[in-house]
Amino acid sequence: MLRIERSANGQVVFTLSGRMQTEDIEQLQQLLVVETPWQPVMFDLRDLTLVNQDAVTFLAGCEAKGIKLEGCALHIRNWIDQEKRRNRRRADPDKKYEVRRGTAPA
Repeated sequence: MLRIERSANGQVVFTLSGRMQTEDIEQLQQLLVVETPWQPVMFDLRDLTLVNQDAVTFLAGCEAKGIKLEGCALHIRNWIDQEKRRNRRRADPDKKYEVRRGTAPA
């Protein structure tokens, strides 16, 4: 189960705690959509204990879009970096999970 806490003081910080699974990605996407596009966003992953492949793909995409990932456990950080390297090697530009900010969901 993933717990998400939002705070803001110059930048928006989403603190993620627990386990992040595929079903949690949509909720995070919805939270990102309502944020002001120019405001910096950070994920505090200090208390994130377990992720699956879809969560790693999503986090890597978030980082590529400028969302800062802080306090990431080494095993999760290594997996995200591996996913980013793999994505760079792919010829297909389609992404499984889109990271959108500042636009209403369709």
